[in-house]
Amino acid sequence: MLSQRTRYAIRALLHLGDRHGQGPIQLAEIAERQNIPAKFLTVILSEMKRAGFVETMRGKEGGYWLARPPSEITYGDIVRATRGSLALVPCAARLAYAPCDHCIEETQCRMRHVMLSVRDETARILDRVSLAEPLSLPPLEHPSTAEQAAEIRDFRDSPATPSDKVGG
Repeated sequence: MLSQRTRYAIRALLHLGDRHGQGPIQLAEIAERQNIPAKFLTVILSEMKRAGFVETMRGKEGGYWLARPPSEITYGDIVRATRGSLALVPCAARLAYAPCDHCIEETQCRMRHVMLSVRDETARILDRVSLAEPLSLPPLEHPSTAEQAAEIRDFRDSPATPSDKVGG
């Protein structure tokens, strides 16, 4: 599940993306239009500046704007900047890998194999969608129930290689 901070960051950057090229956007406008508490938004936008997504200018005419075109910032980029990883468990992270506490040997952990697949599919989707995408995206292609069942059956029935022998 995405944290509130991540959801706020995405909404704030979407707002800036919609106003890209229009100059600095004041924090109060973003907070009001996106229903984000101003104090929390200040912290979030500061994090987004450190991550290289946002530029800022102080003063009466100041505000925030995207540091790059909206088409160059993906949902995956924002989630990684706010969460550190797209993975649901530490051992499935590609960029922020850490062994799981109180777990069995990774080579025997079946859950890790599944979580790596979940992480990869999540990355495939989130890295494909940028802040420049229109409001109404075409539906994502989802495999049919029959295709999903066949994929699970194939995975379950495939002979395990030594690196695939995972349990737990």
